Amino acid sequence: MNTFGKKLTLTTFGESHGVAIGGVIDGLPAGMKVDTQFIQSELDRRRPGQSNFTTARDEADKIEIFSGLFNGISTGAPIGFAIFNNNQKSNDYENLREIFRPGHADFTYFKKYGFRDHRGGGRSSARETAIRVAGGAFAQLLLNEFNIEVLSGVFGIGKIFSDKIDFNFAKNSQIYALGNEEAMKEAVNKARNDHDSVGAVVLSVVKNAPAGLGEPLYDKLDGALAAALMGINGVKAVEIGAGVKASETFGSVNNDEMDELGFLSNNAGGILGGISSGEDIILKSHFKPTPSIFKEQKTLNLQGKAVDFELRGRHDPCIGIRGSVVATAMIRLVIADMLLLNATTKLENLKKIYG
Repeated sequence: MNTFGKKLTLTTFGESHGVAIGGVIDGLPAGMKVDTQFIQSELDRRRPGQSNFTTARDEADKIEIFSGLFNGISTGAPIGFAIFNNNQKSNDYENLREIFRPGHADFTYFKKYGFRDHRGGGRSSARETAIRVAGGAFAQLLLNEFNIEVLSGVFGIGKIFSDKIDFNFAKNSQIYALGNEEAMKEAVNKARNDHDSVGAVVLSVVKNAPAGLGEPLYDKLDGALAAALMGINGVKAVEIGAGVKASETFGSVNNDEMDELGFLSNNAGGILGGISSGEDIILKSHFKPTPSIFKEQKTLNLQGKAVDFELRGRHDPCIGIRGSVVATAMIRLVIADMLLLNATTKLENLKKIYG
């Protein structure tokens, strides 16, 4: 499927080495002021080619909006937009025409569709996530109306973890680190110098989300968030609240007790029974090492024969760095969608509109 969401939907199109990538976001209410500079600034945060810690592919990632706005205000119509690709180097992938790259979707896409775009993975490339970032920026403009904020930062790279949780620090960090930036940079540089790659953990927090978001039983908020984050290229695990630590403890420790002032802890990560509790929503996304590495590897060709090959091209040594921006976007889309879905949950809400 290429469409995400229920009430607020994002449909994306395009390939890594195609003419353009683009999207259509539908369901944003009319009358919302759309700050295109903010949307572009979010794309700039994900944009490749900005440092030695990301791919050298130099794309401007300038968004062009075609519909759904009038004088800078949303009309309620679908908002169509695109980003044109300008810095493809398709010849770098010529040696992949007949082989499957280990760790990539080449093999599975070929088995599913019977053919594939060998130039950077085509549709399976993380290039598409620029459109998700743009869609998430549109969603944030709606969330701003309700003072809801989504924050993300790199909590760990390899076995190096942050010594603090500082989202303001992450905003100004070259690698969006929450802390311990220099040690994390060293881990990325070492992997790159070894012609290898390294994994990462991204911490995200949603602040000021109201209680009541989530559509049980089969579209729970935690399930929707986990699906959205697992849908990002390279994410292999998602934790909510205490996450895997909850399986190591007792109910007497894990339960979030309450008093007149509210919850005394937040092991649930702001979600109970698939519905937001009003506490901070806390998530961790675990990114695998970039499968694109510059070491000789064994693989199969289209004829099923074992071959050795070495990769060429331009690739992120740590996909979790730019992935943190994508995680923010996907969470924004989920929270905005749930906000709209929740609006009709109670009769009293409908009567406020139609009474």
